[in-house]
Amino acid sequence: MLSDNHCEPDSPLNQTRLPSLLALRCFEAAARLENFSHAGVELHLTPGAVSRAVRLLENELGVALFERRSRRVFLTDAGRVLARATGDGFGLISRAINELRANAARKRSWVLSCEPTLLMRWLIPRWPDFQARHPQIDVQLVAGGGPFTFNGTIDLAIRRDDFPWPDSYHAEPLFAEKIGLVCRPDKVAQWFAGQPAGAVLRPDAPPLHSRTRPQAWQEWAGATGMALPEAAGQYFEHFYFSLQAAVAGLGVAIGPWHLVRDDLHSGVLSAPLGFVEDGSGYCLLSPAALPAASPQAHLLAWLRSMS
Repeated sequence: MLSDNHCEPDSPLNQTRLPSLLALRCFEAAARLENFSHAGVELHLTPGAVSRAVRLLENELGVALFERRSRRVFLTDAGRVLARATGDGFGLISRAINELRANAARKRSWVLSCEPTLLMRWLIPRWPDFQARHPQIDVQLVAGGGPFTFNGTIDLAIRRDDFPWPDSYHAEPLFAEKIGLVCRPDKVAQWFAGQPAGAVLRPDAPPLHSRTRPQAWQEWAGATGMALPEAAGQYFEHFYFSLQAAVAGLGVAIGPWHLVRDDLHSGVLSAPLGFVEDGSGYCLLSPAALPAASPQAHLLAWLRSMS
């Protein structure tokens, strides 16, 4: 007595059962490449394993699929019929899988880490534009500065190139850093001397410092060749606070162009001496090169358009 897992050779159940998927894959590759060895390389199998799988398929179907002559194989008429069917079938499966993977990639939430002040004063105010242009791309913004690792927590990072990162990271330049002195417009005459074309910072102007970017004033002096103010000034814990102190009229701050451009356009701040490049720049960092037309590539293009 046979179990439910078996059936007689000519039963309807046996006629509708498909051969093993591995055997069909071996046959499809061998038929397409007309070579068992090449099929084995593609499928990571030995030529003998491919040959045995095809032989079992032939035995199950009761027809010869290949003619074997002098280490070469040629499709029979039956083999050509099955080759067309398996080629179409596996092609359809492959296209469906690629589409599912692409949809999953589009729907995935990407985490972008950005230096806090840049995130607050430049990226977030412009973020509605990115969402309007790319509503299908879900990006979560998080604040972070300095060294980091791609350990599954973040996918991309915007950083200023003032620290070394691993050679394995892929860096896409975004924009050069340009810095200048900024203060409230009603304080310009008090803290700066001369006409706009030849204006200079007065020695008694109160400088505003940040503990997170302690060399900012020295970098400005080195880039412009101008003298540092003589006053000690005030220190703030974070770069953002020094800029807010400038808005409040407490003194003169070092203002990177991208961090103060909105305040300059609205008239909240003034930059009497303009801006100069300090030799540094911002980059979009990723674990590997960004695939063309990927969500990350669209984000890169948008970031560059906003700079």
